[in-house]
Amino acid sequence: MTRRPLLLHLLAMAALAAAALPRAAGSQSSQFAYPARPIRWIVPYPAGAGADIVARTIGTQLAIDAGQPVTIENRAGGNTALGAIEAARAPADGYTLLSADNGTLVFNPALYRNLSYNPSRDFAPVTLLGRLPMVLLVGPSSGVKDARAFIDDARAFPGKVSFASAGTGSPQHLAMALLERQAGLQMVHVPYRGAAPALADVAGGQLPVMMCDLAASRRFIQSGRLRALAVAHPARLAQLPGVPTFAELGMPQVEAAALMGLVVPANTPEEIVARLQRSVASAIHNPAVQRKLAEFGAEPVGDAPAQFAALLQGESARWHPLIRDLNLSLD
Repeated sequence: MTRRPLLLHLLAMAALAAAALPRAAGSQSSQFAYPARPIRWIVPYPAGAGADIVARTIGTQLAIDAGQPVTIENRAGGNTALGAIEAARAPADGYTLLSADNGTLVFNPALYRNLSYNPSRDFAPVTLLGRLPMVLLVGPSSGVKDARAFIDDARAFPGKVSFASAGTGSPQHLAMALLERQAGLQMVHVPYRGAAPALADVAGGQLPVMMCDLAASRRFIQSGRLRALAVAHPARLAQLPGVPTFAELGMPQVEAAALMGLVVPANTPEEIVARLQRSVASAIHNPAVQRKLAEFGAEPVGDAPAQFAALLQGESARWHPLIRDLNLSLD
């Protein structure tokens, strides 16, 4: 082969190789293009519940940022099990999300011997959306003015003080059970079917006290129908600056919140989980979203999957022994 044909041959080969490079890069990026179609977000609570409001607030911004619709699908029932099962059966492609709180991921495995899903086996953690701190509440007719007085009265009359909750094994129930344990109290638990009727009865004077998340109780507090005595949070809440923490009262172990997290079906590709986490965290940190969540009573988070997974492990280690000691079972 002469020098000129050889040169032409080499140039042709180089041109073919250069032409192939953009196609290869393009095929690789399209392989991980996410999201490329609408996202389904399952909320295992009715419309209007705290988890629903958090999901819709964040999901609206996520849809704007991602350029794809985010559809909220309410699947209430079975103490969140119905929604969890639906999500666990979905394709592991990042297009089905599940709002999963500490009831779904932490409490249910200890409350049910025959749970229809397995949190660690069926789901991959994405991020903690936010915390809904618990607050100790009494009705306005109560003569109790502060948390110390309430604890002293309850301690003086063991078995005589009743407290309401959103249901057996709910975050509200277990938060009060934790206070009982740490303060040496003996009270009577009266479970309701949800936080709303429990709050209404405490505000109406049918029951004297309950522990409830700020998101559910804030309107009762703002209207004066309930009085906040203490918050089960490491620091005072911006929404209740005059209300002390239990740590300030000498009980730092009384810390409890409803945790609102996001998970996807197990075996979802790590690249998809990482992209989803970044997108959701970006939506959470949007100033308008943060303002709405704070007004609602939620503390926005948006942490990494590994941090969320570590939190769930720590919460299980903290709450499962208490559930066992109380001999609680929902089977």
